[in-house]
Amino acid sequence: MKTVVQLSLDVTSVDEAVETARIGVRAGVDWLEAGTPLIIAAGMSGVRALRREFPTAPIVADLKTMDGGWLEAEMMAQAGATHIVVMERAHQETIKVVVQAGRDFGVKIMGDNLAAVDKLEAAKRLEELGCDYIIHHVGYDERRGVAAGCRPPSPLDQLRDIVDAVGIPVQAVGGLSAEEASLTPEYGAPLVVLGAPFAIEADSFKAVGGDLEERLRAVCARVHEYGDVGPEGELR
Repeated sequence: MKTVVQLSLDVTSVDEAVETARIGVRAGVDWLEAGTPLIIAAGMSGVRALRREFPTAPIVADLKTMDGGWLEAEMMAQAGATHIVVMERAHQETIKVVVQAGRDFGVKIMGDNLAAVDKLEAAKRLEELGCDYIIHHVGYDERRGVAAGCRPPSPLDQLRDIVDAVGIPVQAVGGLSAEEASLTPEYGAPLVVLGAPFAIEADSFKAVGGDLEERLRAVCARVHEYGDVGPEGELR
């Protein structure tokens, strides 16, 4: 698939989410993500506001569904989401019904391997259960929970193995710099996520200051230059 830049709106204000999204769209961002903090703070109102402002944009609702899968997916789809996130750590039946809801409502399902004991096997399971995309995810607390002086884990550590293990598109999430994120297509992962620390403050749910639009434009141009990236990791 063609490379995609997704802007993670991990803020708690609908107004701030919409304004940051406007900056992103002007800069060339392809997908908008209603981040978990936004959904916690504003519920589906945040998704609806993004849909009103950007009627044709793909919108990822990152609710991180763990239970009540079909009903939560229905709610997000009706609010305007085009992509919905379900956790691999959820029960198998939850993943199945979220996948079914995706088919029922015409939305795509992204399976997230955050906190999985074996992230590679988790990615395989998500594909087997019918997810459309894999989110290979090293969490905020996971990265910060390492002993002093130790290198924190990075989603790049296993990214190529994850890409090689599945036949659906993969994205890498978890504290990547803009430079690291923009290189993920070279691992075969076409979905590039820009959030903390590039667009969102790493230790607060706030958009960064400065000239975010110009910095986003540069990253979007770099990522889009890759063109099509195959699921096995080849550029083609």
